Order: sequence, then structure tokens, then C-alpha cells
Amino acid sequence: MGSVPIFLICAHIFSMLGFSTYPALLPELQGAWGLSNSQAGIVGSFFFAGYIATVSFWTALTDRIDGRWVYAAGSALALLGCAGFGFFAQGFLSACVFQVLMGAGVAGTYMPGLRLLSDVTHGKSQSRYVAFYTSFFGIGAALSFALAGWIAPLAGWRMAFVWCAAGSVVSGLMVFFSLAAKTPAGATHSILFPLAAWRRILANRPAAGYIFGYCVHCLELFGSRGWMVAFLAFAAGAGAAGASPWSPTAIAAFVNICAVPASILGNEMALRIGRRRWILIVMASSSLAGIALAFSAPLHWALVVALLVFYSMLVMAESATLTAGLVAAAPAELRGAAMGLYSLIGFGGGMLGPAVFGAALDVAGGQGSVAAWACGYAAIGAGCLAAPLVVRLFRPAR
Repeated sequence: MGSVPIFLICAHIFSMLGFSTYPALLPELQGAWGLSNSQAGIVGSFFFAGYIATVSFWTALTDRIDGRWVYAAGSALALLGCAGFGFFAQGFLSACVFQVLMGAGVAGTYMPGLRLLSDVTHGKSQSRYVAFYTSFFGIGAALSFALAGWIAPLAGWRMAFVWCAAGSVVSGLMVFFSLAAKTPAGATHSILFPLAAWRRILANRPAAGYIFGYCVHCLELFGSRGWMVAFLAFAAGAGAAGASPWSPTAIAAFVNICAVPASILGNEMALRIGRRRWILIVMASSSLAGIALAFSAPLHWALVVALLVFYSMLVMAESATLTAGLVAAAPAELRGAAMGLYSLIGFGGGMLGPAVFGAALDVAGGQGSVAAWACGYAAIGAGCLAAPLVVRLFRPAR
């Protein structure tokens, strides 16, 4: 069992190489296709539309068939979406189509991979492996930013998508050949919409709290990541001390790497002071930090990057805690369906994030205004300010 969790986590990193390709190239594609901020945000949101449309199917399917085949199918679909974007995307509508395919493919690897990991780990080690798995989402996203930012100037944005798609091939092969075949005991709920199982899960107050907490977390996380490169490009032009010597995509990759330990350390802190208390503190802090970040844009680039790192660490600090809490709270026989519902509602928030941010930019005056960026960050962080209400609402009944 010792090496299997490591292989699953490494495969997870490779599966994410196409994840940040569109956000990394958003300024270039927005200009080339003449997209408004709202349209650019909607293209980013369609990734999550594909994700939430299929994640319940993929994760519930792991309760019925060998999870390796589920993961392999998801990898193939992600490959089709990412490479297809590079070869065939021509504008708003076609970009949305390929983003949907990419999102559906990642849905077939992310939560099924977590299910496979939870099946081969137990006890405290399970909580820590889950924390590493969810945190390394950030490493995959960072490598995606870096790879896209490196390839696009050399070979064009289309080849950036094509090369990033290769990660799905590597991840699918790693998972399929590192795990032994295993057919789970057949579940009694339906595959696509296991409503009876979902009712039982939502009746579990702690599990329901982690699920809805994940929704507002994802809205802020993916809204901020989707517009990170565009914000850095704006800050480079607004800064009185000139632009950073690093490109916006390189900074975005650096920031995502820096945020990874926050999720792991956050889970350790939550184990010591309590999950609910930790989630409450971090969510309130991240929503306020995002607004402060926007107003820092005209300052020296080093301060902007430092604040962006701090903000991104706060956003990630409750991620692993939420997931580990859901895994611990869900009944073992419903774990696959619980993870599907968790991911469905969470990434539903993620789907709103880029579009909400883009719409807030348009309403508040566009990308040339510091106040508009503050409105964007405030819009995606508003849900986190409701964390005290969520914690109180889903506190276990005495």
C-alpha cells in the first residue's frame, strides 16, 4: 500500500496540466477573439459546467466498477477537450464546447482518484493523504500555468493546449498500471442521480456543512485563479515602480506552488483546534484579503506578489480540511456518492466564480479600474463571509 498513494498523487498532478491553460492565456485569447470580460469569464466557467454535469456519474460509478477504468475514461475525455481546444477552437462558442469536454474529463479523474486513494488508506494517514491529494491540485495548476506560459511564446497558444493535454495520457496510464483490479460491492442507488443516497448524506449535518462550505470555497478559489493572470497584467501596467521581471504566468505558477503548503498545514491546524473553528477563521480572512489585494495593484510589484501569495494561501488553507471532514463524516457505504455530491455542489460554486468575477468587472467599469478589481474580488468572496452562518446552521444537533 505504501507506494500506491504516492502514484495516485503524482498521477493527479499530471492530470491537472490542462487545467490552467485557458486562464494562463486568457489575456491573449480575450484580445484575439474580442471577448468582453463577461464572455471571457463564461468560457472559464464552462470548464466547471462540464465538471458538474458529469461528476456525479463518475464518482457514483466508482461504487459499481473498477475505479481504474473510470479514471482511464476521464483521462481520455480530458485529452480530447484540451487537445481539441488547441486544434479547433475559433472563438467564444467553440472554446466553451472544448472547455466542457475538459471539465468532464477532469471530473472523471479528480474525485474518482480521491475515492481510489481513500480506499487504500485508513485512519489518520487517510486524512493526511487526502490533504496532500487536494493540496497537490495546486501543484498541477501551477505547472499548467508555467507550461502554458513557456510554450505559448515559443510555439503559439494552440500548441500550448496540445502539449498540456499530454498530462492526461500520463496520469491515466499511471493509475491503471499502479493499482490492482478491484470491483466494489454493488451499490443500490442509481448511478447518475443517486437521490436516495444524497438525501441520507444531506441529513448528516456535518457532511452537509462541509459540502456547502466547499461550494463557497470553490467559488472564491476558481474565480480568483481564473482571473489571476489578467489581474497581474493589470497590476504590471498600474504599478508606479514598473512591471515585474517575471511574466504574469510565471508569477501565477509561483503563487500556486506557494499556496500548496497552506492546505496541508491548514489541515494539521484544523486537527488541533477543530475543523469548524479553522474554516470560520480562514474563510472570513480570505474574503477580506482579496479586496485588499485589488487595492494594492498600483503599488510596487513585489508587494503585489507578496499579497497575492498571502491571499492564495488563505484561500487554500481550508481546502483539505473541508475534504478530509467530508471523508470522515460520510458513511463508508455512501462515500462514492457523498464525494460526487460534494464535488457537484462545490464545483457548481467553481462554475460561478470566473463568470461572477468577469461580470463584476464589466459592471464596475472594466479591467482598467482598481475599484472594478476590488468589486470582482468582493463578489467571489462574499459567500465566505457567510461562513459563521454556515457553521452555525450545520452544527451537529445535540
